[in-house]
Amino acid sequence: MEDFTQIRIKQLKMEDFTQIRIKQLKEDYENCGFPRTNSEYTVEEQMLPMRDGRRMKTVIYRPVGSERYPVLLRRTCYPSDKGLIQVDAENCALRGYAFVYQFCRGTGGSEGEWFPNINERDDGIDTVNWICEQPWCEAVGYWGASYTALTGWAFADAAKGKVSSMFLVHYGTDRFASAYHKGLFHHDILTSWSMQNAGRPVDADYISSCRYLPHIEVDEALWGGKLSWYRDYISNEYPEDTYWQQGWWKQLREIPSKVEIPLYILSGWYDHHHESAMKTWSRLRRETRKMSWLEIGGWNHGLQPVLQDKKVENIENVEAVKALTWFELTLKKKQVPEQKIRYYVPGNDCWMEADSWEKILRQNQTLYLDADHQSLCQDVSGLPTSTCGYTYDPDDPVPTNGGDCTLASWLKTGSLLQEKPGWREDVVSFLSEPLEKERIINGQIEVELWVRTDRENTAFFASIDEMTPEGNSYHIRTSGTTIRHELPRGERYVPGTPVKVTLDMSDICYALPAGSRIRIDVTSSDFPQYHAHSNQPGDWAEAKENVIAHQTILTGKDYPSCVKIPCQKT
Repeated sequence: MEDFTQIRIKQLKMEDFTQIRIKQLKEDYENCGFPRTNSEYTVEEQMLPMRDGRRMKTVIYRPVGSERYPVLLRRTCYPSDKGLIQVDAENCALRGYAFVYQFCRGTGGSEGEWFPNINERDDGIDTVNWICEQPWCEAVGYWGASYTALTGWAFADAAKGKVSSMFLVHYGTDRFASAYHKGLFHHDILTSWSMQNAGRPVDADYISSCRYLPHIEVDEALWGGKLSWYRDYISNEYPEDTYWQQGWWKQLREIPSKVEIPLYILSGWYDHHHESAMKTWSRLRRETRKMSWLEIGGWNHGLQPVLQDKKVENIENVEAVKALTWFELTLKKKQVPEQKIRYYVPGNDCWMEADSWEKILRQNQTLYLDADHQSLCQDVSGLPTSTCGYTYDPDDPVPTNGGDCTLASWLKTGSLLQEKPGWREDVVSFLSEPLEKERIINGQIEVELWVRTDRENTAFFASIDEMTPEGNSYHIRTSGTTIRHELPRGERYVPGTPVKVTLDMSDICYALPAGSRIRIDVTSSDFPQYHAHSNQPGDWAEAKENVIAHQTILTGKDYPSCVKIPCQKT
């Protein structure tokens, strides 16, 4: 069988990726099940003034044949997506909606300086106020994905009485969760995005940029000048830092607790904002959740299935169908939705529903690592202390293959085929016995490791995979941590001392069939999904050189390294 990743690369070489997406989007509308209600539409461009006098380029599509109609709004910072947005606008206008899209300030012909995030609230509120004043506006809905979902979230708590509902795809309001995990920076999200959206051309090589030391200087060294907002990201690695606890990021994080309109939150198990999206759902007011939908699919940031060698006949990954269903209900029929939680089960190719994500019946299965046999067992009481080790060289990190938080490395995203166990000297694999019956993982997997290292600070990673009876392994989840972020802030680790580290993974649902094995890989890097830890103490972005670390994993009853797997009760 041809390699899954190579097939996707060949598909990309057939024609420009944007044109592929446009073609697919047109087909999605042709088959969406919502017939055209209008035969014509008009298009108008305006330079819409904001409260500070700056004017935003705004495009209005309106169906011909009606005096008033529901309006769909999208605010974007991506001029390159214009062709895709036009397909949405045209098809929505032919189905009885006005469609308004606007370029964020400093992009796509809008006036002002491009500075990500901070202007979106005021500009969004001003734009919605203008739409509501128009004689052709019957009701307003907001539709956005990724950054264009952020521009909706930015004013969601101020939308009551003006916006009837929002359809928000692949974003969450906890920005720290998308930037860091226990001191490990998500290069593949924020470094790649910052290079592509710096407000000026950046021609530097992405991997070279991720490797640059000290990283705090990469913008001036490789990107043509200081990028203050990127420096803010990489200089604040603790969630309690002032940068995250004051100002815009604090305000954004708190918005869900104040929203009073129906929301459709669409996420994906392998979308890089999934963890943030789940935190966002949990922070919604109880009354808001009662009229909102949460749906989680088996796809990446582009809603593309990323479940290699698995059946995906029921994946239901057409965004346009979901959006039209939502707005038909909330804007045209003017109904208040009832809460719905749906999630796709990779491996079983089916959808399940729940009344509450937190109250799904789960039972933890704990498996203990045995370093002597590199196995996983259910009983630790008789296990003697044993160790295994490896050398971690930051200049030769383990490459990402099966990312949970990837954007630039999207071809490496998802439940992909893995290398053989222990495929590198710095990867230690542990295998369970074959499962006697099917298990459905549902929730947050947690790996507890007892470790020691000869450096004051370093990183540890663990990934969990499914191994089939044929010996093929497929990625399920990964997480990492640093010694520094396992200790109270300011406390220093003494090299050579055993310490317990906890690697908590984001929510996942995944069916493990009878006969399969659970595989855990332990290593110290996952690059470029996360930065390659330098093994130096102090702030990661300030490190000027890499040094080698010698790592030891301890197992046994005195050092009960283990994995805790939440299994759904059926």
